[in-house]
Amino acid sequence: MVQKLLIRFASNKYRITIFVLLAGASILSLGTLRLRYAFTEELKYAFLIWNLFLAWIPFGIAYFTYTLTIKRTWLYFLIPFAAFIWLIFFPNAPYILTDFQHLKGAGKDIPVWYDVLVFIWFSWTGLLLGIVSLFLMQEIVRREFGRWVGWGFVVLVTGLSSVGIYMGRFLRWNSWDILRDPKGIALFTIQRAQAPSMQSIIFTVLFAAFFLFLYITMYAFGHLLLERQANEKKMEPSK
Repeated sequence: MVQKLLIRFASNKYRITIFVLLAGASILSLGTLRLRYAFTEELKYAFLIWNLFLAWIPFGIAYFTYTLTIKRTWLYFLIPFAAFIWLIFFPNAPYILTDFQHLKGAGKDIPVWYDVLVFIWFSWTGLLLGIVSLFLMQEIVRREFGRWVGWGFVVLVTGLSSVGIYMGRFLRWNSWDILRDPKGIALFTIQRAQAPSMQSIIFTVLFAAFFLFLYITMYAFGHLLLERQANEKKMEPSK
């Protein structure tokens, strides 16, 4: 039994490590907020806890879908459904970055630098949850439909999620509103698309460019490590 567990861990060590690191980052994020409450006895920034919870939902969907092994016939039904539910909640992960605007009222009962660190922990954890979940979903699409379709999926998701973040931050729409009132959101989106504001255009384009640039950078870095491992194996003397 122990040997089987060790073999299973060895074959999935990076996947498990990422999960443990993200869980640890979430715990540390909550710890910074708990420490703030211990000093101030004020439940300020409690919304960060909810936003972090929402950021875990797309990661959970992507992680479960990526690790699920089923027949190929059922896979073509699962992927579109999982991708749709995942896409609804995905903007919640990078959305935490926009919470930095709440720092304008910081520094009254605790040093500003501490509040900055609190937001860094929460926003960075949420951003990592989003990047990892997008990578897992891209791998699913790439595995079934090819590399270029996978990257097309990334670009499409980045654009749509930026629009979703704008709607959440400035128009106060929530992810579950899509399920509760899909017709209302569709009509509202069409109206806005016909006459977009300058604010919506600038925010959507800049945020999409930022997230896509960060994602590609981390993707390239991960493959750089794989390239190094491959080169090291080539340089090993043959037995």
